[in-house]
Amino acid sequence: MSKKTIRFGVIGCGLMGKEFASAVARWCHLTNVNFEPRIVAVCDANQSAINWFTTSVPSVKRSYTNYKDLLADEEVDAVYCAVPHNLHERIYSDIINAGKHLLGEKPFGIDKAANDAIMEAINANPGVVVRSSSEFPFFPGAFQISKWVEEGRFGDIIEVEAGFWHSSDLNPNKPINWKRIVASNGEYGCMGDLGLHVLHLPLRFGWKPNSVRALLSKVVDKRPDGKGGFASCETWDNGILACDVKSQGRQFPMMLSMKRIAPGHANTWFIRVTGTKMSMEYSTKQPKQIAYLNYEPGGSQAWHVEDVAYVSAYPTITGGIFEFGFSDSILQMWAAFCDEIVNGDQMLQSFRCATPEEAADSHRLFTAALESQAEGETIKLNWEG
Repeated sequence: MSKKTIRFGVIGCGLMGKEFASAVARWCHLTNVNFEPRIVAVCDANQSAINWFTTSVPSVKRSYTNYKDLLADEEVDAVYCAVPHNLHERIYSDIINAGKHLLGEKPFGIDKAANDAIMEAINANPGVVVRSSSEFPFFPGAFQISKWVEEGRFGDIIEVEAGFWHSSDLNPNKPINWKRIVASNGEYGCMGDLGLHVLHLPLRFGWKPNSVRALLSKVVDKRPDGKGGFASCETWDNGILACDVKSQGRQFPMMLSMKRIAPGHANTWFIRVTGTKMSMEYSTKQPKQIAYLNYEPGGSQAWHVEDVAYVSAYPTITGGIFEFGFSDSILQMWAAFCDEIVNGDQMLQSFRCATPEEAADSHRLFTAALESQAEGETIKLNWEG
C-alpha cells in the first residue's frame, strides 16, 4: 500500500515531543494505513532539547529557536505543539493561520478568552485540521466502551464517573514549575492540565453538564524555588466537579475528578458508566481488564471481569494476547490525526482525536467551575449558541 507522507514540525521539544518522535519511529507497528508522519523540523528555546531531536531523529533536517521560522518552512505540512498554556493563544493561532495542520496540547488556551481567539482562527481556516492531544480513549478498554455507547447498550444512563489521577506532586519537596503559577498555567489549575482527558469521552457521547458544583483544593502551598528558597503554589492541585447532565430526555449525575495529588496513583485514567441495561468500568490501573454487568428485568445482577484483547482502532502487528500500553495509545492517537489529514471524512476508522469544539466545551465548564468555587454555589451552564 502506498503511503502519503505528512511532514511535521515540532514546537516544544520536551517530554511529549519526544513521545511523538517515538511514535513516528514505531510507525511500522501499524498495518494497512495509507499515511505516515515524518518529523523534518523542530523548534525550542532550549538548545539541549533540540539536540535530542537532531541526534536521535534522523529525519530532522532543520532546527529553530523562533517558532515563526518553523511556520515559514514550506516543507512543513503539520505541527505538533506542546508549550505552556499562556503561549497557546498566540502560537496555536499563528500555526493555524499559517495553514499548518495542528495537534496541540490541551487545554487550547489559558482561559476562555484565549480559547475563543483560537476558535476564531480555526473558523477562518476551515481547510486546516486541528485536534487536541488526548490518548487515553484509544486504550482497547476505552475503545470498547465507545462502541457500547454508540450501540445504545447501556439503556437509560443512571450515573457517570470519570477521572484522571496522579501523585507526581505528592512530594512537597518537588521544585515548583510553570503549572503551579497562574501566569503560565492559568486559573484552571489541574482542570486545565488534566480536564480534557476526563471530558473527552463524556463530551463525545453528548453528555454536556447543565450545572456544576466545584470543589477545588490546594494541597501543597509552597515548593522549593530552585534558588534555595520557597515559592507559593498558586493553582489548584485537585478538583471534583459534580455535574447534572440531561441527555436523550433523561437526567443523571456525572462526577468528574482531576487530581495532581492522589496517593497511590501514578497515572490513572478511568471511566464508569451505570445504566439500566448495562453498567461498566474501565481504568488504566488495570489496563487489560474491563468490568461490566448486563441486566435483564428480573434477572441476576453479576459483575463480570474479563481481559481485553489487544484490539485497537488501527490494526497492528501485535497479537491479541499481548498487552497494550501508554506508548501504544499515543501511536493510535497519532494515527487518527494523520488519518483525518489524509482521508478526511473517509477515515479508515471513525474515532477521531479530541476536537477543538470539545476543548471549547471544556473551557465553558471550567470557567463555570471557577465561578462555583468562588461563590460556593452550583452554577448553571447554557449550551445554546
